[in-house]
Amino acid sequence: MAIRIVTDSAADYTKAEIEKRNIICIPMTVSFGDEVFTDGVDLEKEEFFERLKNSKCLPHTAQPSPASFLDCFEEAKTAGDTVIAILISGALSGTIQSAQLAKEIAQYDDIYIVDSCHATLSMRILVDQAVIMRHQGVCAKEIVAMLEKLKQRVTIYAGLDTLEYLYKGGRISRTEANLGKLINIKPVLTFTTDGSVVLCGKQVGFRHVFKQVLQLLEAAPPDMDYPVYFIYSGDKKNCVKFVQYLMKQTGEFEEPKLRGIGPTIGTHIGPGAFGIVYVRK
Repeated sequence: MAIRIVTDSAADYTKAEIEKRNIICIPMTVSFGDEVFTDGVDLEKEEFFERLKNSKCLPHTAQPSPASFLDCFEEAKTAGDTVIAILISGALSGTIQSAQLAKEIAQYDDIYIVDSCHATLSMRILVDQAVIMRHQGVCAKEIVAMLEKLKQRVTIYAGLDTLEYLYKGGRISRTEANLGKLINIKPVLTFTTDGSVVLCGKQVGFRHVFKQVLQLLEAAPPDMDYPVYFIYSGDKKNCVKFVQYLMKQTGEFEEPKLRGIGPTIGTHIGPGAFGIVYVRK
C-alpha cells in the first residue's frame, strides 16, 4: 500500500518539481475578468504578474472543486493507497472544505487532510518533509502527526512594495493606500498559528523592513536542519537586496534559495514583495 501525497497550487511548485517529488497538485483557477486560467497549467507565475501589473481590476482566485479531489481520492481507493492531502490554510481558502466533501463522497477512510495553516513556500516546507518521510518508509499516521507539530514552527515574514493591492482587495481604504504611497510605507506580514495573514509591522522604506525582519529572525532563529527560502513576487530585485542585507549583517545565507510565488498570494500583495520562510528552532 503506497502513500499518495496531494497538495494544491498554492504551494507554488513548478511542473518539474511536482514530477520530481512524485506528488499530486490540484490547481486553483485564476480569473482576469472573463478570462479563466488554471494555475500552473496554462498560467505561469511570470505571465500572471505581467497581467496583474497591466490589469485595471484585481484578478480572482478560486478554490478547486470537490470533483477535482474526488478523482484523485477514488483512484487511491481503487488501488488501496493512503492519501495525505496537505492544503492551503483554511483561513485563506475553502480548499480544505472541497477536499473534505470529496472524502465523504469517496467513502474512504485512508485519506488524511492536513490544514497547513500556510501558503506558498511555507506550505511547501511541509509537503517536502512529508515526501522525505514517505521515502524513509514512515507510515501515514506518523507523517501526519509530524506535520501537525511542524506547521506550528514554520515561519514567514514578507515585506510589501505597494499598498495598492491591499486596497484593491478591500483590506485598506484608498486614503490609507494614498498616504502609504506618499510616505513610502512598507507593510510587513506574517502568518498566525491558525493560518491567518496579519500585519506585524509598518516601516518607512525597505531599509527599516530589513532591520525589523532581522530582529524577528534573531528573536526566533531558523533551525538549519530545514531549508530557508527567500521569496519574491514577480521581480527579484527587492528580494536580492534583502538577502544581501542579511548576509552583510549576519555572515549567513551565502547560498540563498530564491523562489517566486504565484497567483494565490501574489494577487493580494502585488509585485515587488519579498520575504523569508523557515522553520524556527
